[in-house]
Amino acid sequence: MAVAEFVDVTDNESHAHNASTQHHVQKNNDPALDFANEHTHSHLHHTTHAEQGRDEAEFSKGTTYEASNIPSQDPHDRTVHRRHNDSGLPAAVVDAEKGSFSPDGSDEDPRTHTLSNFYLKYRVYFHLFIWLLFTGWWIAGLVVHGQHDPLSSRTGWLKPFLLYLAITLRLLFFYVPITIITKPMHFVWNNTAVKLVSFVPDSLKIPGGALAVIGVLLIGGFASPESQDNTRDNRAISLFGLAVIIFVMWATSKNRKAIKWHTVIVGMLVQFIVALFVLRSGAGYAIFSFVSELARDLLGFADQGTSFLTSASVPKLGWFLVSVLPAVIFFVALVQLLYYWGTLQWFIQKFAVFFFWSMRVSGAEAVVAAASPFIGQGESAMLIKPFVAHLTMAELHQVMASGFATIAGSVLVAYIALGVNGQALISSCVMSIPASLAISKLRYPETEETLTTGRCVIPDDDEHRAANSLHAFANGAWLGLKIAGMILATLLCIIAFLGLANGLLTWWGRYLNINDPPLTVELIVGYICYPIAFLLGVPRNGDLLKVGQLIGTKLIANEFVAYTALQTDPAYADLSPRSRLIATYALCGFANIGSLGTQIGVLSQIAPGRSGDVSRLAISALIAGALSTLTSASIAGLLVTDQAAYFTPSAASS
Repeated sequence: MAVAEFVDVTDNESHAHNASTQHHVQKNNDPALDFANEHTHSHLHHTTHAEQGRDEAEFSKGTTYEASNIPSQDPHDRTVHRRHNDSGLPAAVVDAEKGSFSPDGSDEDPRTHTLSNFYLKYRVYFHLFIWLLFTGWWIAGLVVHGQHDPLSSRTGWLKPFLLYLAITLRLLFFYVPITIITKPMHFVWNNTAVKLVSFVPDSLKIPGGALAVIGVLLIGGFASPESQDNTRDNRAISLFGLAVIIFVMWATSKNRKAIKWHTVIVGMLVQFIVALFVLRSGAGYAIFSFVSELARDLLGFADQGTSFLTSASVPKLGWFLVSVLPAVIFFVALVQLLYYWGTLQWFIQKFAVFFFWSMRVSGAEAVVAAASPFIGQGESAMLIKPFVAHLTMAELHQVMASGFATIAGSVLVAYIALGVNGQALISSCVMSIPASLAISKLRYPETEETLTTGRCVIPDDDEHRAANSLHAFANGAWLGLKIAGMILATLLCIIAFLGLANGLLTWWGRYLNINDPPLTVELIVGYICYPIAFLLGVPRNGDLLKVGQLIGTKLIANEFVAYTALQTDPAYADLSPRSRLIATYALCGFANIGSLGTQIGVLSQIAPGRSGDVSRLAISALIAGALSTLTSASIAGLLVTDQAAYFTPSAASS
């Protein structure tokens, strides 16, 4: 067997690769990495916007040609004439000397853009009007209602202020470069933390950082007083379970010597800080409660549509078909509208840049990890379509692990409709971003030169961009209908198949006198996952087997089946608040056998040449994604002190 060639890619004189921060990695023969084919500039870790005071993700255009899950436009659509040509490729990448698809030989936009031109001309007045409107709204609300309790009233001061602040800052940065904030932050950071760390020998930086994180975990987890079944003994078990997960990933790592411990340490720290903010601070609780309220409000709006199509009494039946699936359809349509407006990309961009900078991962990994909780495992991979064929094995592993570690926004409202706590779901989604990066890099560390090292690029799919807001909303409704249909068919088939398996197992078990309880799939996986429930810190009061059954059901079937059992099955009605909260976090991910097909199918369709690599990495990524979700459950068990508040009406709706 030939020995892999490892090179120091920072030496431009010895080979033809561009400068990189990665040392001793396997040489990549991809022509895109050839120094002669690359444009170089002084900002290795910044985009070209950095010189203009905007350090953010780059959006490329004209790079995606694959078919979308949204129906293609008719060739006679007038907007297609300005985007297409005889070759079927975007006009932006066609040689101008060969002409264009347009009848008159020009690529001019046939639309008049009267409204958009008017807006651009008087944009400052529009923005001033919006700012004055929200300023008056916030002040009037504060004067009329005062500083009410933000945890139990929609008119509390914190939530309206955060909305007002977000709008003000967004309007301000249309005219003022963000460097007025980032430059002082960089100055303070470089003259405090960076200088402090510079005095530490390189050989002690990683061990010192690990000890600092351990100290934060111990202080944050054990400093608060005990409450109910949240004793320090149970917290110690949750912390031990977290350590076991990290050790197992290290012990089974593809290459333990290549592990980037900075990524692992920062990932676990960020995950813990997010949980600390949500579970221990009043502000964090209020913010996530507010977001959860908004998600629950969507259910009411979807019920109005259901009532119009049927009758006002139908949404009150509580049937999954008429109470959950309509909310999924409406939410997906709304997400597509937000994506058309660019709102969703803005959030993804900010998350991606933060994790790209703090955890030292490649740009493609940061984008997918940040997007997975918002748009799902398949759609997040579509964001980096041009790069999928060039991803390293470690990047492919990370892309799949991120999808398995969290749930998508399209099904979030469905779980909330079942009665699952929205704050726990939303916080788990955010915690899964750094967790999936850390756990995946433990299991499969990077040993190759990556294409998106030092830059965070989000391709823009102009080819399938909607013509206007109405078009985007209609496409979203159609996509939502397909997702709801897939959920309906999947649940029907999986639950029926589990019933068949349970019937056969029960019949077989009777001959062995296994009657109380009867032999079922849930019983078998419950005992298999019994140690996992114990390591998460579930109280040893009879809940271990039940939580183990839920985790096993989620891994074998899916999280829908597990959440439905948690909320509706009488067998789980007597779970303690701590056990119920830990189970809520532990089930919040797509890591199940059925999702393997989704991940393999999507990535193989995007890059057919990498289908073999995707299949080889799928099981490992599934395990990494599942364990990433379990780390969030372990940290929740370590931090939560008032778990009963997450399952009372006051916490459910303010």
